[in-house]
Amino acid sequence: MNRLLASVGEYFSRVIQRFLPDAFVLVIFITAITFIMGVAFVGQTPMQMLTYWGDGIWSLLAYTMQIALVLLTGFIFAHTRPVQKVLKAIAAPIKKPSTAIMMAAFIGAIGSLISWAFGLIVGALIARELARNVKGVHYPLLVAAAYAGFVVWHGGLSGSALLTVATPGHFLEDTIGVIPIANTIYSTPNLILILILVITIPIIMKLMMPSKDKVIEYQEDEKSASLLVEPRKEPQHTMGFAQKLENHRFGSLLLGGGLTIYTIYYFATGGGLDLDSLNLTFFSLGILFSNSPMHYIQMAKEAGKNIANVVVQYPLYAAIMGMMTASGLAAAMTDLMVSSTNANMLPIFTFISAGLVNMFVPSGGGQWIIQGPIVVPVAQQLGVEVERVVLAVAWGDAWTNMLQPFWALPLLAIAGLGIRDIMGYCAVILIWVLFVFTGVFLLF
Repeated sequence: MNRLLASVGEYFSRVIQRFLPDAFVLVIFITAITFIMGVAFVGQTPMQMLTYWGDGIWSLLAYTMQIALVLLTGFIFAHTRPVQKVLKAIAAPIKKPSTAIMMAAFIGAIGSLISWAFGLIVGALIARELARNVKGVHYPLLVAAAYAGFVVWHGGLSGSALLTVATPGHFLEDTIGVIPIANTIYSTPNLILILILVITIPIIMKLMMPSKDKVIEYQEDEKSASLLVEPRKEPQHTMGFAQKLENHRFGSLLLGGGLTIYTIYYFATGGGLDLDSLNLTFFSLGILFSNSPMHYIQMAKEAGKNIANVVVQYPLYAAIMGMMTASGLAAAMTDLMVSSTNANMLPIFTFISAGLVNMFVPSGGGQWIIQGPIVVPVAQQLGVEVERVVLAVAWGDAWTNMLQPFWALPLLAIAGLGIRDIMGYCAVILIWVLFVFTGVFLLF
């Protein structure tokens, strides 16, 4: 089995390396395909599709800034001395490449169940630390393992669709009412799915380990490595007052301490974990743990290199989402998949349609807004519990993230890899999740 899965992983990796373009080129092709489908299949004119594209291009600006800050503040936080000690403590007992790969997948999955953003960042950080600590581990597979754990996120505590239908006043409340998370997140099918995947994904990733002669080890970037030690500064007696102030820890303690107190207050008074609170946590503790204000800025400048792909590509995905939504293409794709099915197969076809739509609309909450009004009436007509199609949309959205680079970009930016380096291995997980979901929803 080990050799078989290793061969499968290597095969998919070779195919992806050869045929999958860079993530930026891929989003250009997805844009063109969406444009053509809108004209050919839903009767939109080229000018209408161009208008939808242009109107949507800046619709994710706030979200793009949030993700950029996750990368910036998360990178800085990871390079502070206390966090490095924690990461080293986690990685230190692990000496075998196989154990490192399984640990990366497990931590990525558990982190994603808590919060999708937390899972991506902690997965990338632990993968890098394990790569530093464990000799002979195949770094692309290690990072792929950390990302593979992300496939469970929409069944977890930050699942957009599941939380939406549990919120009073949501847009389908008049049709389906409020569905508590006890019926979705804590339902038997969802918990079984999570349990199976959290156990099996680390094992599958381990079984895909290549032979020793094909191992690519992690190479530490010199500039990044220099941030892990005390930054060089001029002797105190040669500094002016301003330089002493810039390089003294007092400024970091003052600002970081105030922000940290507020962060604790925020969570203590019922604040939830979302992108803003995650960034607040990283920002507060990153400043508090830095050696000085100038040390923080030094790390921020280095972290800035990780943001370029997100800033350039996310507006293009926003434009694609604009075309898919405004043209009715996403709704037509969903309707085509679910309109001619039966009660037993509706969740399966909903899952597959959600995975297909996710390739063009990589947004969990946005996807439920598009697909919910279509799949809910079909479920009610066939006598299928609405909770099942909500879960199907959620898991379908997460499923094709194993091929869609939108969510991989933040993790890859921190890991220092490209999309082609990991997607071959993730394709194997894509196939496995399809079998697991189908089996669980047919049996339960």
